[in-house]
Amino acid sequence: MSSAKFSLTLVSIFTLICGCASQPAAPPEERSAADPWEPLNRQIHGFNDGLDKITLKPLAKGYQAVFPQIVRTGIRNFSSNLRTPLNIINQFLQGKGKAGLSETGRFLANSTFGLLGLVDVATDMGLERKNEDFGETLAVWGVPDGPFVMVPILGPRTLRDALVIPLNILADPLYYYDNAPVRDRIYFVRLVDLREGLLSAESLLEDSTDEYITIREAYLQNRLYLIYDGYPPEDDDFYDEFMDEENGDEPVE
Repeated sequence: MSSAKFSLTLVSIFTLICGCASQPAAPPEERSAADPWEPLNRQIHGFNDGLDKITLKPLAKGYQAVFPQIVRTGIRNFSSNLRTPLNIINQFLQGKGKAGLSETGRFLANSTFGLLGLVDVATDMGLERKNEDFGETLAVWGVPDGPFVMVPILGPRTLRDALVIPLNILADPLYYYDNAPVRDRIYFVRLVDLREGLLSAESLLEDSTDEYITIREAYLQNRLYLIYDGYPPEDDDFYDEFMDEENGDEPVE
């Protein structure tokens, strides 16, 4: 196949997959302040969704059907254990020394007694997982979210979280494993396992009139929850508007 035909084929596939975005973007005056790039984000979301339907989603369903729960749990534990150094670094960067020491204990316990993390013995020892990443650390340091963005293949992020993706990758011990064929296979299995874990959440989107908005708002609320360790500040404006609507009053402009 010539390079021109190959390029045309890629463009055609990209256009076809992007066409999966079913809802048009809101007009500029009605867009969320957190999502000024909504038209582009919707196109990328459509691409991601279409690509997922022909690749990861079928693989995840097959993975779920073939491997018993005990195997999938072991793989998930192994993946979570490899993520622990990322948690440790960011706990200390955020000034959470006690949590950082706890995560260090988790990593040592699961990597030894837990057979390289396949068994989560640390939780039974009272060392609960506390996930952190560099995006959360920057938020604690006062770096603003920036606009909401849909990253190709990787999905929803804020601009702040998107910019630190390379740092999160570099904090993964698997990145430094020299045996490329084995490393790439582990990456692939981790990815499929991660997608399998999201299959049950898809039911939340079935009744959604706009899947993109649902995903955006769920992501932003979840990030706020994580950044504040489960205790986000109350949004007084949202609360007042919600109460006005509940009482049948029109929101004050």
